[in-house]
Amino acid sequence: MISSTKKRGSGGVKMIVREYKEGFVMIRQHDHALISGEMARQWKNDFLLTSRIRSEADWAVEVHDRAWIPLDEKPLWNGEKGRPFTFVDYPLEEKLAAYRSGIEKTAEQSPYAGVLTSMHYQSFFENDRDDSRTAEFYEEQKDVQEKLLSKMKVEVPAELRHLHFERLQFCDNLSLYICMNEPGASKENEVPWFRDGFPQKFDIAPGGIYPEWKNEATVLLTPFPFAEEWTVSVPYRFVTKERIDEAGLETAYHEAEEKNYFVTFD
Repeated sequence: MISSTKKRGSGGVKMIVREYKEGFVMIRQHDHALISGEMARQWKNDFLLTSRIRSEADWAVEVHDRAWIPLDEKPLWNGEKGRPFTFVDYPLEEKLAAYRSGIEKTAEQSPYAGVLTSMHYQSFFENDRDDSRTAEFYEEQKDVQEKLLSKMKVEVPAELRHLHFERLQFCDNLSLYICMNEPGASKENEVPWFRDGFPQKFDIAPGGIYPEWKNEATVLLTPFPFAEEWTVSVPYRFVTKERIDEAGLETAYHEAEEKNYFVTFD
C-alpha cells in the first residue's frame, strides 16, 4: 500500500512522493505544474473564451511551481522520518524565499501570471498565519498583487481574475490527484483531500467537479471540463531504498531512470 507525503493546506511540497515497500515514486513539482498547464489549455472554450489574457492565465498555471525547480534537483533526505523531506518539515524560510523568487521571475515575463501565482501561494496561508513569517508573507502578497495589476495595460475584472485563479487551483488539484494517487486507486484508498471532489466551482460545475479512477489509465470527471477526451504523460522516477542507503538520496534520485505513466481524462 502507498502513502502520500504531501498534505494540502500549508503550501507546496518539495517533491511529490509516493512510498512503497522497495522505494519511492518521485515526481518533480515543476513536472506536475506542466501537467496542470496542459489541463488549462484543454479547457472548453465555451466556458472560458480564448484571449490574450487567457493565454497569460494558462501560462501561469503551467509555471506556478517554477519556484521548486532548483530545489527538486537536490532532494533532501529526512533521516528522522526515513523518507525525502516534504513541505511538512521543509524549512519555512527557504520555502517562502522560493515562493517569492518564483513569483518575481514569473511576473518579469507576465505581470498577470505573477498576480495569479501570488494569489496561489498566498492562499496556502489563508488559515495558517499564526507564525509571524507566514502572516507577513500573506499580507505582503496583497501589495505584490496590487503593484503588478497597476503595471498591466489591460484591466482584468475581479470576477474574471477570480475565475482564472479558481481554474489554476483546479488544474493544480487535478494534477496532484493523478500524481499523488496510485493509478487506478479505489475511492477508499485515494488520498483523502479529493475523495469527495474538488472545491472549485464553475458555471459548468456549480457543485464542483468529481474525479474517479475508472481503471489504472483512465480518470472520469463529472461534469467534464475539457474540450475532448485526452491523455497526459506523467514523468516520474522510482528511487529504491537500497540505493538511497548506499549512495544517498540525491545520487540515487539522479541515477534512477525517468519513466512515464499515462492518464486519459474521460
